Amino acid sequence: MAKSKTTRPSKTKTTSEKPSGKTRNLTTIDAAQLLVSVKHHPGAGNGRTFAAARMPSSFQTVIDPNKNPPQPYRALPPPTGTAPYHLSLGTVLSAEAIKTIITSGRMVVHAVGDTGGVNTPTYIDNVATYMEDDFAPSDASMHPSFFYHLGDVVYYDGETANYYPEFYEPYMTYPAPIFAIPGNHDGDIDPLTKETTLQEFVRNFCAPSPVHQPEAMEAPRDAMTQPNVYWTLETPLATFIGLYSNCPEGGVLKAGQITWLESELKAAPAGIALILAVHHPLYSAYGAHPGSQHLYSVIESACKKSGRVPDLVLSGHVHDYQRFTGTLVGKPVQCIVAGAGGYNLKLHTLSKIFHTTPLPIAMKGSGGVLENFNDSAHGYLRLTITKQNILCEYLAVPEPSAVATLPLKAFDSVTIPVP
Repeated sequence: MAKSKTTRPSKTKTTSEKPSGKTRNLTTIDAAQLLVSVKHHPGAGNGRTFAAARMPSSFQTVIDPNKNPPQPYRALPPPTGTAPYHLSLGTVLSAEAIKTIITSGRMVVHAVGDTGGVNTPTYIDNVATYMEDDFAPSDASMHPSFFYHLGDVVYYDGETANYYPEFYEPYMTYPAPIFAIPGNHDGDIDPLTKETTLQEFVRNFCAPSPVHQPEAMEAPRDAMTQPNVYWTLETPLATFIGLYSNCPEGGVLKAGQITWLESELKAAPAGIALILAVHHPLYSAYGAHPGSQHLYSVIESACKKSGRVPDLVLSGHVHDYQRFTGTLVGKPVQCIVAGAGGYNLKLHTLSKIFHTTPLPIAMKGSGGVLENFNDSAHGYLRLTITKQNILCEYLAVPEPSAVATLPLKAFDSVTIPVP
């Protein structure tokens, strides 16, 4: 059969202003033009669907949670702590560790999501090994103070039986505390286990005291003591506000959590970094998991009401790395997807058009600019936070069989000023 002739999608080259005020070249993709211009065989008939689209209609999409029945909204479990659900890093680290952060004026943090190696431990183990290498410098102030997990700790449904092989064993020798926000798979339910939504996440991350849970087995790590599934971490150099966007595709935040978010943004201390974490991303270039217009609208409204905009937004859910310059209340904000923490061999590969179009990339009719991405290598984020700025680096790790030169060089980095 002869191949049908295709036409190239509409691309528009313009100049735009960087957050720094300098101009740069920007290519805008017209997704609608791409869809109508490219012929495809075979076409689906009789209301059928064959595959998920790699090409999103835009970087943000409105998704009807009622059309995602496998992952419905699930009522939140009761908090294990008292409102407003704060945890101080000083209650988890030693006084000497807190002193090191304060006297050095520096705090290093790991962050990534979507780690649970349900099919194979190869990739989570590999990423965890390179994360541990960040504790090698002789200067202790360069060691990460903690790992902030961006959700989907355990696949597929947060089961008790999978906490050891997917969490405790891979991080057996990771020498720092691990905090987390839940992802959709942490909140999902397997009817065969008769466990309730987030049951094991609460046991292992929101315990009333740092007890050793039976599912940790021989791993020495105690359960974390977060006060709720959405919560705020207080540290000397940054405030981390963590949301729980529930199970439906695109995420859902309801009134109680929204009101809490508004108050937390307003109460966040000035003069130090403010970082917002939410599992479902505000922007994404992956068609099957696009950015959430619902979450974006809710968060922007909270920023308007509180008069405070986060300096950085961290998400997972999409199994790759994507960095966007978005906007909240007119302010440029770095929005980063870091979901290549080791779930599986196969990552979420973006449409070919993103590989053949020079960065940075915008999409017609959509907010946000895609600054960089990596959909071919697992990896993790390393944040170096001072009172002046946040250095955000993405470390793409070599394949497990490869011989690496240490320390790894960052695949991508951005420095974010702290107002």
